[in-house]
Amino acid sequence: MSWYQHTFRLPSFKRGFHLITHLIESNVAEIQKVGIGLAHVFIHHTSAGLTLNENADPTVRVDFESHFNKMVPENAPYYRHTYEGSDDMPAHIKASLLGSSVTIPISNGRLNLGTWQGVYLCEHRNHASGRRITVTVQGE
Repeated sequence: MSWYQHTFRLPSFKRGFHLITHLIESNVAEIQKVGIGLAHVFIHHTSAGLTLNENADPTVRVDFESHFNKMVPENAPYYRHTYEGSDDMPAHIKASLLGSSVTIPISNGRLNLGTWQGVYLCEHRNHASGRRITVTVQGE
């Protein structure tokens, strides 16, 4: 069994939900060498998350952003952690709800996602720089 690991920086994205599957595949060429295995994708930040979801209709991403903003509003009077602005604590809560990693099976040199699935960067900050991601691939 082989192991590969790459850490790279995503470009800066505005607040919202963004498909990054193609960036993972282009930064981790070893995926193509694996017949059967796993790719673990981890984000090194506490105010952005990762998830798998709909990769075809962009309105899904807009609806995610709208829902999360309603579910976890800015400027709640009970927030204490507001040092970096009104989006600070909500970003941490949203990131915890979604999680910091996803694991995807690899089959025949490709991420074995469902027909309509993609990997999302869930960017919860108004002004974030490029996020750092580590992808660990294991397989044969």
